[in-house]
Amino acid sequence: MYFTDRGIEELEKRRGDEEVTLAWLAEQLQGFVDAHPEFETAVERFATWLARLDDPED
Repeated sequence: MYFTDRGIEELEKRRGDEEVTLAWLAEQLQGFVDAHPEFETAVERFATWLARLDDPED
């Protein structure tokens, strides 16, 4: 198990039954980057990856 898996597991355990919009998720990611600008690149890559999941060219 990777260290980051613990956070993912906690997210699923605490909030796994909730439904959210992608607009809400984008807002939360932006707030996280505003509070922690050192993670801007990682969040940007993650958001881009999510945005292009169904794009066969990527």
